Amino acid sequence: MEVNGYKIEPGANLENAELVGADLRGADLRGAKLERASLERASLEGANLSDLSGAHLDGANLMGANLRNANLSGANLEGANLLCANLSGANLMGARLESANLMGANLMGARLEGAYLSGANLRNTNLTDAKLERASLWGADLTFAKLERANLRGADLTFAKLERASLWGADLTGANLSDLSGARLDGASLVGANLSNAKLEDANLEVANLTDANLSNANLRDANLSGANLEGANLEGATMPDGTIHD
Repeated sequence: MEVNGYKIEPGANLENAELVGADLRGADLRGAKLERASLERASLEGANLSDLSGAHLDGANLMGANLRNANLSGANLEGANLLCANLSGANLMGARLESANLMGANLMGARLEGAYLSGANLRNTNLTDAKLERASLWGADLTFAKLERANLRGADLTFAKLERASLWGADLTGANLSDLSGARLDGASLVGANLSNAKLEDANLEVANLTDANLSNANLRDANLSGANLEGANLEGATMPDGTIHD
């Protein structure tokens, strides 16, 4: 197959290729080099892709694409559609994914250190064992997302929705968090986390480490704090599990 004068085939050299708005649905580009390629608004549904480091994919349709172990470091995926895409083990370090649709995508074990995911749709997304240190998830929707054993050290989750998300065993050291109502945080590390004014109603914090965490004015009504470590935590004005206000 040839598009805009470029051969679309496995192992093709498409570095810096101009493929804006191209129809590449179902294309087999395994092993192809697409570094810094211009793929804005391209149709890549169901495509097999591997090296897209620094590529421009803003507004592209990658629904159901196979990006397993792909290199997307520094790629621009703002507003891209990655619904149900396979990104397991992918390298997305420093990638721009603001307002991208990643609902139901598989990001198990993916590297997202320093990635920009503000306003992204991550509902029901699998982020088990993902590396999200220092990632920006401001206002992202992570409702029902799986973040088990994920590394979120220093991540910005301000105004992010994490209702009913599964975060057991996750590392949230120093993270900024807002809405965790009904979330599973059993065994999670929340050392020094900023949970000021956070919603934690009905959350499971069993055996969680909340040492030096800021829980001032947080809502912990009906939360499970059994065995949790609250040493040095700031609970001023917090609503405790039994409904009382901590002074």
